[in-house]
Amino acid sequence: MAVVTEYLQPANRSGSMDSSGDGVLDLGFARLDTDRVARTGIPEVVYAEGKSPGQVVDCLAGLLENHPQALATRVDEHTAAAIRSRWPEAALDPVARCALIGAVPREIGRVAVVSAGTSDGPVAAEAAFVAEALGAPVTRIADVGVAGLHRLLAVRGDLEAADVVIVVAGMDGALASAVGGLVSKPVVAVPTSVGYGAAFEGLAALLTMLNSCAPGVAVVNIDNGFGAAAFAAKVLARRN
Repeated sequence: MAVVTEYLQPANRSGSMDSSGDGVLDLGFARLDTDRVARTGIPEVVYAEGKSPGQVVDCLAGLLENHPQALATRVDEHTAAAIRSRWPEAALDPVARCALIGAVPREIGRVAVVSAGTSDGPVAAEAAFVAEALGAPVTRIADVGVAGLHRLLAVRGDLEAADVVIVVAGMDGALASAVGGLVSKPVVAVPTSVGYGAAFEGLAALLTMLNSCAPGVAVVNIDNGFGAAAFAAKVLARRN
């Protein structure tokens, strides 16, 4: 992620590499890692929260100087308006709070994004948006939490048809274990901060997922739909 730092050097607005070495585009307030996709398979993505709309636009423009697409997460309405003004063709999702400028890469595999309840929707939407931006078409399956397991069993075929399954759940977070016990594909679990007081803003779901007895379940941080999608994309990229 692009990180806002103090102004340690004068801003380089020319678009050339700075003195710290190749692969860094110095914007003054941020140092864009333009070689990240070559090293890791995942390009640098702009985390918009905490940045001004202008800073986000500058980061996206810098990334587009070096790559055919640029992606931002946690985009609020003011930043979305600034992005739309600069790039009218940008793909913006107000639920996912994500923005994409540029082309989607070739397909690397398919992902199912499964959410326990409607309240988990924003995190599931972020995971789906990022996965598709990284080349993985998504099947969305919503509101199949463990309070009604028959709903999950009814979509078992859709889960098994995916190459990776991302499970998004708050409250007790039990859906990840239920899915992990049903499918042969890798499962990435995303705890959400949804729940009453004893859910501790997602900590209860996180601990449940970490203690899953279902094999093959990986867990990312609370509300981290982006991280789940990036992990899924790396798994899929190894198949090609």
